[in-house]
Amino acid sequence: MEGEINQAAVSVKLDIDRWSAENYVLLPAVAYNGNKFEWRRLRYSPKLYEVQDIGPDRPTIVSDILRLDHADGFSRIQDRSGAFATPALAFQSGETNRGLILLTNYGNSLGDYGLSVQESRSREKATLAITSPVVREQYLYMNCDSRVPSWDKGKDFKAGDTVSIRFRVYGFSAPTIETLYDRFMVVRKEMSEAPAGGRNTLSYSWCQQLQEEKFNEQNFVEEHGYYAVGMRENFLQDWQIGWTGGMISTYPLLFMGSEQTVKNVLHNFDWLFPAGISPSGLFWDSGEKGTIWLGGDIRKPHTGNWHLIRKSGDGVYYIIKQFMLMEKMGIPVKKQWKEGTRKVCDTLVKIWDKNHQFGQFIDALNGEIVVGGSASGGIIPAALVLAAEYFQQEDYLRVARESGEYYYQTFTKQGMTTGGPGDALQNPDSESSYALVESYMLLHEATRASEWLAYASQAAKQFASWVVTDNYPFPENSLFGEAGIKSKGAVYANTQNKHGAPAICTASGIALLRLYRSTGDLSYLELLYDIAHNMPQYLPCPENPIGETNKAWVCERVNMTDWEGLDRIGEIVGLSTWAETGLMLTTVELPGVYIQPDRGMVTAFDNMEAEVVESNNKVCKVRIKNPTSLPAKVKVLVEYEQDLKLPLGENRLFDCPEVELKPQQSRIFSYKMK
Repeated sequence: MEGEINQAAVSVKLDIDRWSAENYVLLPAVAYNGNKFEWRRLRYSPKLYEVQDIGPDRPTIVSDILRLDHADGFSRIQDRSGAFATPALAFQSGETNRGLILLTNYGNSLGDYGLSVQESRSREKATLAITSPVVREQYLYMNCDSRVPSWDKGKDFKAGDTVSIRFRVYGFSAPTIETLYDRFMVVRKEMSEAPAGGRNTLSYSWCQQLQEEKFNEQNFVEEHGYYAVGMRENFLQDWQIGWTGGMISTYPLLFMGSEQTVKNVLHNFDWLFPAGISPSGLFWDSGEKGTIWLGGDIRKPHTGNWHLIRKSGDGVYYIIKQFMLMEKMGIPVKKQWKEGTRKVCDTLVKIWDKNHQFGQFIDALNGEIVVGGSASGGIIPAALVLAAEYFQQEDYLRVARESGEYYYQTFTKQGMTTGGPGDALQNPDSESSYALVESYMLLHEATRASEWLAYASQAAKQFASWVVTDNYPFPENSLFGEAGIKSKGAVYANTQNKHGAPAICTASGIALLRLYRSTGDLSYLELLYDIAHNMPQYLPCPENPIGETNKAWVCERVNMTDWEGLDRIGEIVGLSTWAETGLMLTTVELPGVYIQPDRGMVTAFDNMEAEVVESNNKVCKVRIKNPTSLPAKVKVLVEYEQDLKLPLGENRLFDCPEVELKPQQSRIFSYKMK
């Protein structure tokens, strides 16, 4: 061989001859059903404003994201492999009842791969391709803009140069979208090079100590008595119910808090009720300076009365968890707190009975749906299940069941959930995806009906498509590269805001533990492990420095792609975000170590090492080691087969025994077989 070729790339292409525009196309964390939605070109943070787009019965509308054309125009998606939670191109054909997954890894010595799907003009053929190095031929995606001129460059190849592209192709029977996700759940990690275990940095107990100190010193507003969301000096709007942490953060703080922290939490309840209830009967969406209640997005004046419905759902869900915990702790639950929460629940019932949906945005003054559709309220069935139990109100459970069925038929069964966050129109997202796992599991535990367990299993498999399966090779000189951050277990946000996150927004993932207990399927436990075990590495402190990031400030971003610019991969913005709340929830709602003696099984969600050293018909012995440089207190949950027949229950871990371990200390614990 001789000669050379400049600025070139090589591709592996898979041509599909029997194609249809109706095929369901999955690109994990990049596109769901090919993102074939109505779209609008709006700057961040996008909000609908045209008259024809406003109303309860409009179609799903997304921002200017990568997408296949839903009409008859040019139809192609090209992106770099780091933009994918799992680097894969997949589809399901309703015409042939077949599915295909083209699976690869994050790249080779030339960097990221390019991954693409292109449909022919006739939509009768399509091509799936893996390209090295990544070359997006015309455009690339940056926030809310899919038409940024590409800066990708090929490689100058000389005679004798080689390029290696690793991939696997899976073809299988797939009569439904659900069967595509069934197979995806099985193979999603088969190209992963990450070790089975996670990175050990900080124990959960150490994280709790740092976070409690930070929230009391920096977030608590003494003048008014509430925990601000984020840093007040950076934002005038320092309160949002639900979503980014309002009345969610108070739950783990109550759970783990000192006497002073508990007092602060109770002050937060006094501050919220009744002033935090809007004229619609839902919570006020947002607020600032302790006395000003707002709706909508302060960057978009026309949304002044808008309320993101998931915020009231989150609020009810976590407030009732706190009511239950307060009673367990012997703390009186005030009448005005209960009455305010019941008012929100009654309003949710009223909205459902009138519209048979919860919509996405509600008018805070009159309770009418402003922007409809979406799975934004995916957590509401779970909230109403808890409300039905706590208030002994059967009507709440009725609406939980009816709305849960609606969400399954309209979203989960169709292979996409949309509209969870308030800053991404109705883009597919991980937040609503996980919220439905939580709702379906609580409906299953409340009713014991098998269909809810099947729904939860499907929702969890779809949620898994948002969770990073491998350790992305961050640039060595980037902040994350220097800090040794491992990306496996990060949770991609949505198809607009193209970053992973250190946690689920905003939840612990406990529904995945509930799902494992009910099914025995280890894939759900492994999924939860990947998220929960790697989360502490994102908490900066002297013992775990991340550049010059402020102590205990956790940024929401795990940047594996160039949606903010090529130089932002592996970098973060120095912000205090909801990810701190996600970390706190994880450390209080999940056991540090989970043991099932009669299965000879142990999982360390905490940054501990745990293994079964002996298991027979009489005893199961488990070694737990603290590999960190700091002392740890580890909550241990031990369950036998007979325990799995009972619901996990709220606040179960409050009574879990703790194991104290010095740095590098190991201890062996014995559990008799039952």
